[in-house]
Amino acid sequence: MYLIACTFLSVYLFSIGIYGLITSRNMVGAIIGLELICNSINLHLVTFFDLFDSRQLKGDIFAIFVITLAAAEAAIGLSILSSIHQPIYWLIQIRVYNS
Repeated sequence: MYLIACTFLSVYLFSIGIYGLITSRNMVGAIIGLELICNSINLHLVTFFDLFDSRQLKGDIFAIFVITLAAAEAAIGLSILSSIHQPIYWLIQIRVYNS
């Protein structure tokens, strides 16, 4: 029952992430979709490694590595978003002050 429930939850999160990634109109929605996909993969990975390889911590260590990569991906995506937003904001302020 534990394996079936975790697999169902993982597939459900993965499908929500794919749907959010495909239908997102902005970059933040795409990042949220990617985060859901990464979290569903981590859940599936930890579930199977806990069930089949309970003595070693390979799955947990790999999941921590994937979480670290997802956090770095989110930080890079948000920094790109802020760097794109900043010049447009200053251009709007310059046009307002020059009018």
